[in-house]
Amino acid sequence: MYPFVDMQGVDPTSRTVDPSEFREFTGGGSRFSVGDTLMARITPCLENGKIARFRSDDAGPVGHGSTEFIVIRGREGVTDTDFAYYLTRWEEVRGYAVSQMTGTSGRQRVPTSALSHLEVPVPPLPEQRAIANILGTLDDKIELNRRMCQTLEGIARAIFQSWFVDFGPVQAKAAGAKRFRGMPQTVFDTLPAAFTDSPLGPIPTGWTVRPIGEVVDVVGGGTPSTEEPAYWEGGTHAFCTPKDMAGLTAPVLLKTERCLTDAGVARVSSGQLPPGTVLLSSRAPIGYLAIAEIPVSVNQGIIAMRCPREIPNLYVLLWAQANMDRIEANANGSTFQEISKRNFRSIPMLVPDRRCLAAFGGAVEAMYRRIVAAQKQNRSLAAIRDALLPKLVSGEIRIKDAERIVGRCA
Repeated sequence: MYPFVDMQGVDPTSRTVDPSEFREFTGGGSRFSVGDTLMARITPCLENGKIARFRSDDAGPVGHGSTEFIVIRGREGVTDTDFAYYLTRWEEVRGYAVSQMTGTSGRQRVPTSALSHLEVPVPPLPEQRAIANILGTLDDKIELNRRMCQTLEGIARAIFQSWFVDFGPVQAKAAGAKRFRGMPQTVFDTLPAAFTDSPLGPIPTGWTVRPIGEVVDVVGGGTPSTEEPAYWEGGTHAFCTPKDMAGLTAPVLLKTERCLTDAGVARVSSGQLPPGTVLLSSRAPIGYLAIAEIPVSVNQGIIAMRCPREIPNLYVLLWAQANMDRIEANANGSTFQEISKRNFRSIPMLVPDRRCLAAFGGAVEAMYRRIVAAQKQNRSLAAIRDALLPKLVSGEIRIKDAERIVGRCA
């Protein structure tokens, strides 16, 4: 049994990919060693940037994976393996690979032999290592931020689980406790010490269960005609689709691929939604979640939740994460599953005491703001990395100049 990497495990925003599982190697598929670059060869994975280096901390130095990977490593005495990864990410290489795809529509792939015809700049080995180090410094900071965000998200989910799923503070008070770690004393003192039956089972006395459509404003959107330039050309208003949410590494929406004009926004029933709106993809697939940090319009594949002041949007976000099975159970459809706004609005939601909700919002808001700040910084770091990459490879910018730029960012 050897580490196996599935195409789904490759995140276009991450430099590395870990094994998905262990599988017996039967002789088919791709084979690679730790540090090798795995480049997707099939559409749309390559166009979406699925290129990453194999990492296997404790699973062994070799692995295998999908037949849809092209494996790239440095050639001894000619190219550095770290440099080879960034060379593969260079648009000149990736774009060339895309242009060499063959096969029927929707099943196109790059022949492995195609890359053998591409000529690329090959700086001296010391310079290759310096280029990889410069770009790697930026990726190291991006990865550090990613891990911090994952940790903060995990803490927020744990607080939600403790307070609103396991009812830890109320359970503790019912058992005679005088305080609960992490909860303000003034809030703990106002908690009930008993439970009441509800459609969701026993809940703290005084808390309620209501359809989510009665708790938050649930709205949808639509797509203005793409054949009408007046709706799109020169647009500056963010327009979100599930595709924009698919690549998020944290539940924070900062930018969208496409923008609408004023005329385009006027064609969307919900118009521009305010920052702080909670977004849920309602099809293809169900379950992407984010909080909009920008005013945004949405298409028909998104359910948007505008939260009143007394209901923290982070509570709604984490409620949706914790209740995804229930949300998906209310979906229907023959071609693909979709949850309608009508079915979504009827899903029961626990509504805790306002003081408890306010305390929860206060506990997790600072974490969320740190996540937002890290996501913004990562966008800037990635932009600098992607701008430096072609200039370093082509020799347009000198190593020392690039090192000064990176030094100001690290």
